[in-house]
Amino acid sequence: MTFDVPDNTSSENPGADTNIPDPGVGPESTVPPTESEARGADVIGVRRGMFGSRDTGDTSGYGRLVRPVLLPGSTPPPYGGYFDEVVDALTTALGGNGTGFAEAVEKIVVFRGELTLHVRREHLEPVARALRDDPALRFELCLGVNGVHYPEDTGRELHAVYQLRSITHNRTLRVEACAPDADPHIPSLFPVYPTTDWHERETYDFFGIVFDGHPSLTRITMPDDWRGHPQRKDYPLGGIPVEYKGARIPPPDERRAYS
Repeated sequence: MTFDVPDNTSSENPGADTNIPDPGVGPESTVPPTESEARGADVIGVRRGMFGSRDTGDTSGYGRLVRPVLLPGSTPPPYGGYFDEVVDALTTALGGNGTGFAEAVEKIVVFRGELTLHVRREHLEPVARALRDDPALRFELCLGVNGVHYPEDTGRELHAVYQLRSITHNRTLRVEACAPDADPHIPSLFPVYPTTDWHERETYDFFGIVFDGHPSLTRITMPDDWRGHPQRKDYPLGGIPVEYKGARIPPPDERRAYS
């Protein structure tokens, strides 16, 4: 069997779809571990199995699966797009107020089309003020605060991630600061972005990050006397006794079975 091939076919494949993103670019793509390691990813641990079960026999068929736990590594310049303009403007702004860029910013990560500035926690507030006030930056809006817990990232287990938006320049930016489990303190950005009030309370409630300088750092979802922080990865799943109006409801693995 033969097929007709157009005469203008070449090895360069001019008719190929040029909109398909390269691996690691855009939210649609998935970066395999080997490629992430080639890009300088930080390996913070090893994950074995599929669902994290350690005290029972594996029934998923993935018991021998071994994967490195990776975090994107530092990205060398140039960063592309408006990212270089943002970094250059921030470098100038921090130099003008006496805070050195290299002293304040631990690393810069460009991953899947997004820019993240990893800021040392003691410099978080001056960096946020520069991002908000400098005319070349003008990140006026903080969209929220997210907590992340990496138990394997020794000395940097707790991360607070701020999503910033510049309405003036139509740009987005992520600022990330970390703290160890033993000292879970990060300066509050409430004086710079008052809208972080409830977001920092939620992050404190679920992850245990203490935002120094917050006007009212209390739990926002869990009861005031609740022990622990439910979204940490070392928090037990399905084994927490629940008390409701004085009645104790046993955890799921201790309840009576009727079948």
